[in-house]
Amino acid sequence: MQETAQHNRVPLIEKIAYGAGMLGNQMFPAALGVFMVVLVQGLGFPPLLWGLLFFLPRLLDAVLDPIMGFITDNTRSRWGRRKPYIMIGAVITGLSYIVMWQLYETNSLSFNFTYFLIGSLVFYVGLTIFATPYIAMGYEMSDNFHERTRLMAVAQWIGQWAWVIVPWFWPLLYNPELFESPAEGVRTLAIWIGLACMVLTAIPALIVKSPSSENAEDLEDLSLKNLGRNQKSFLTGFGAAFSLKPFRKLCAATLLVFSSFQTVGAFTFFIVVHYLFAGDAAAAGNWPAWFGTVSALATCFLVIPVITFMSVHLGKKNTFILTQAISLIGYAMFWWFFQPGNPLLMLAPIPFFSFGIGGLFTLMMSMTADVCDLDEMNTGLRREGTFGAIYWLMVKFGVAIAGGLSGLIMAWTGFSPSASVQVEGAMDGMRIAYSIVPIIGALLAIWFMRDYDVTEERATEIRDTLEKRRLEAVPAE
Repeated sequence: MQETAQHNRVPLIEKIAYGAGMLGNQMFPAALGVFMVVLVQGLGFPPLLWGLLFFLPRLLDAVLDPIMGFITDNTRSRWGRRKPYIMIGAVITGLSYIVMWQLYETNSLSFNFTYFLIGSLVFYVGLTIFATPYIAMGYEMSDNFHERTRLMAVAQWIGQWAWVIVPWFWPLLYNPELFESPAEGVRTLAIWIGLACMVLTAIPALIVKSPSSENAEDLEDLSLKNLGRNQKSFLTGFGAAFSLKPFRKLCAATLLVFSSFQTVGAFTFFIVVHYLFAGDAAAAGNWPAWFGTVSALATCFLVIPVITFMSVHLGKKNTFILTQAISLIGYAMFWWFFQPGNPLLMLAPIPFFSFGIGGLFTLMMSMTADVCDLDEMNTGLRREGTFGAIYWLMVKFGVAIAGGLSGLIMAWTGFSPSASVQVEGAMDGMRIAYSIVPIIGALLAIWFMRDYDVTEERATEIRDTLEKRRLEAVPAE
């Protein structure tokens, strides 16, 4: 087992600072998932316009991610390649998040739609400016095989608290003693979330140490006169990243696990309300919120510590395969543990199923950092921004795929969210999908990762090769 040299250890304060950025990064989409419902239920947006508000900003986000990755990889700055963008992105996202949710029922539908669309486009531009260099910063904070996993474990642990907190926005928004309407609740909560996340996402830029790139000689010139060359270098880098077989495996496994998980994620609320409580949302009360909170707490206090320990002793690939195998138990258990009249039982599979997503992001971000070393050995370039952008593009594709599959499954089962009584067999079909879809995704991910070959031994050989090159590149005195 590789020992972590002292100079390769990331100070705890920097791990926590990086984790603060992860909390902000996860709080934004977590809260968006709750607030977007208010557009339909509180502001009367028809499904078509609601769908466009989901699709168009994310399309822009997907296009900008790789471009931002190239820009941050080739930035010359006294503060390093990442910090300036993290700070700028933190300000844009925080302020635009506040502004875009200041929607009023008295406005016309066309005004609210146009206002929110413009605001969300600005928000997603800011999120790309922040998130792409932020993820890249994490990849380069340590070059030690296991320290990378420890860093990502701390970051994911802190980030999971977004999913502990956000489910409780539901009872806040729909509490008439606090807000006259859910739309008013969103306007108020958005201010606090925007300000808090602006601070959280700025913390990595203020605390994490980054070497200056002001005088770096191996970076592209980002000036307009070099635009043609930059376009060619961008496409070359994009292709080089996908040419690495280990990276393709990481992307495929992530797409499979995340998209299948997201496909059925929204079904939890429907199953709790329509199966456990026969369509009575009032009777269901806070049980959907408790499901999300317990899942996040299980990830924090069980999954992430266990994965960190296992990774050191079993290796990252073996740990990933084992965590996905454990998640299969949880997914299967849900068929029997969703029991009408006894909602407490549905919490029993959570410690098992939480290993799926918890293992995915803790390990995959660490493994992507290892692949960045492999790319440097092959090309001589450090392109954490490009790899981070492509990897998270897979996550965003996963969200898009999940949205389509969720609709198809509901149509196939005959389930209708607005119906008080469901057609015969609809809830059984939803419950079957809730178990089978993520099981298939996890099994396929295990198959893709079975021969992933960037082991600890190979990663050490790659690091040794890179260190030797750097020593040879230093001019003799």
